[in-house]
Amino acid sequence: MTHLSGDVPGGALGALARSAWQVLLTAGIAAIVLGVIVLAWPHSTLLVVGILFGVYLVASGILQLAGAFGPHVPGGMRALSFVTGALSVLLGLICFRGAAESLLLLALWIGFGWLLRGIMMIAVAVSTEDLPARGWQVFFGAITLVAGIVLIVSPFGSLTALTIVSGVWLIVLGVAEVVHAISLRSLTTHPRPPAPTPA
Repeated sequence: MTHLSGDVPGGALGALARSAWQVLLTAGIAAIVLGVIVLAWPHSTLLVVGILFGVYLVASGILQLAGAFGPHVPGGMRALSFVTGALSVLLGLICFRGAAESLLLLALWIGFGWLLRGIMMIAVAVSTEDLPARGWQVFFGAITLVAGIVLIVSPFGSLTALTIVSGVWLIVLGVAEVVHAISLRSLTTHPRPPAPTPA
């Protein structure tokens, strides 16, 4: 288990925790809102669904690209974070092209975007022992990974089915992201005392 003691109030990790929770909270609320919109509009066209998810993938990809240069990311993980962020942006842009021209491709683009993000989050959390809210990072990465796999392997026979499944997963991911943000914020406002040094 990570020790989040005295590292969080000050230093690079503290700066990360104090700023990251606001970004996570915004992203989580945006995901929830998008999920609600998608569920409330299940009979929308392929183009509309593609644009909505394209915006989400591009935004999340930009956050990953920014995170690649954060002080919390080990040198060996920067390349992975940068590549997954760039690919997420690319997949999001592809969604704008007539919603990838087919239901199958749209599901694959969204699924791969989530899959890449989940892998990156888990890899960073596992390799960074002092990462703030490391447990939530692993949990959020895991459910993002599962959401991506579900969209990739599930045979969607209609746009309505894809929209409903994707909307539900967006809300789940958004709620997890909001909880992760609150967890990070609590670490900055109520840091754990440092462990006593053995005599």
